[in-house]
Amino acid sequence: MKHPMNSAVAITGLGITEMGRVYRDAEDLAAEAVFLALEDAGLQKSDLDGLLVNAGIGEGVGVPLHMTLGLKQLNLLTYMQGYGSSAGQMIQYAAMAVANGLATTVCCVFADSPLKENQRSGAVSYARSGPPNAMASLEPVYGIIGALPRYAMAAQRHMDLFGTTQEQLAAVAISQRQWAAMNPRASKREPLDLDGYNASPWVVEPFHVLDCCLVSNGGVAVIVTSAERARDLKQPPVYIRGFSQSHNHDTGQADHDPYIHTAGAQSAPRALAMAGAKVSDVSQCQIYDCYTYTVIVTLEDYGFCEKGEGGSFVADGQLGPGGGLPTNTGGGELSSFYMWGMTPVSEAVIQGRGQGGERQAPNDLIMVSGNGGVLAYHSTLVLSPEAA
Repeated sequence: MKHPMNSAVAITGLGITEMGRVYRDAEDLAAEAVFLALEDAGLQKSDLDGLLVNAGIGEGVGVPLHMTLGLKQLNLLTYMQGYGSSAGQMIQYAAMAVANGLATTVCCVFADSPLKENQRSGAVSYARSGPPNAMASLEPVYGIIGALPRYAMAAQRHMDLFGTTQEQLAAVAISQRQWAAMNPRASKREPLDLDGYNASPWVVEPFHVLDCCLVSNGGVAVIVTSAERARDLKQPPVYIRGFSQSHNHDTGQADHDPYIHTAGAQSAPRALAMAGAKVSDVSQCQIYDCYTYTVIVTLEDYGFCEKGEGGSFVADGQLGPGGGLPTNTGGGELSSFYMWGMTPVSEAVIQGRGQGGERQAPNDLIMVSGNGGVLAYHSTLVLSPEAA
């Protein structure tokens, strides 16, 4: 039996501001993204009756955005924070609101502006990594500050357990750079090979600079409305076929290994079940890629390969142009731009519309992941250009 939420709503508007070293405040970028999404959909701001807001580490935009936008009457308004899983969560809540008559047209927007003039991107501290555990007070003594060293330890543990190699991490970065070369919006489009990857500086072993996401200023917005209404608007609808969430954290207990078995293992099967689909039905993936390791472990937990086989799965060009599972076809957060979960969402919408140009990949069914904290907060979307 078809799930009642399967294809009940669709994404119809997409707004993407200029990305990178764009020295404007986050609220200004968010407002621009919303108006770009309205124009893209062929809607007026008076058509919006819902607004969901998420901000990055700078927290420079919040609920008062509705006043900046001049929205006088909203049936749905809130600020949401699930870190990198927020974009997927916002779309899920917007979908449920529209499907149940709480709103008709909901805009979900993310914006951030951590980069400042005359400041290196490495000076930006993404310190949030989830709730503290019993060892938290000792961690700074050993240099464990922020998310980066924790992800590095997770990757190293995967290497120790399963034999994952540096070259396999590199394969993720290289395949995404190949996609980025075909994306005019991507920040990093120059060719990348294994020699170039190995020549890049170490950050925290086993991560080179090129294993780590970009830091970007910018804003992205999407508009969610009913499937029926979406079909009459300016852009091809991208139907929301399934969605789910799952959240956990590192308790510090020896029997709990969330860096190897992530919350995606619970979220993905439920999203596919709502979509009435199997992993083998998926045409492409847009995977949250704060680090190369995140892609490998998410593909494992989503069921594209067995646990421990992610490294070999990505090693043969499987994710790149011409590969069997096109993944992060815009370049992802590693090579395109870093807008938390809106990076994979925005590319999924472009691909779902068939507007990817030379990077367009098969799009029958698109899986989209969102990841926050250190592999702790997870959202999954299943999107398609066709309704169920």
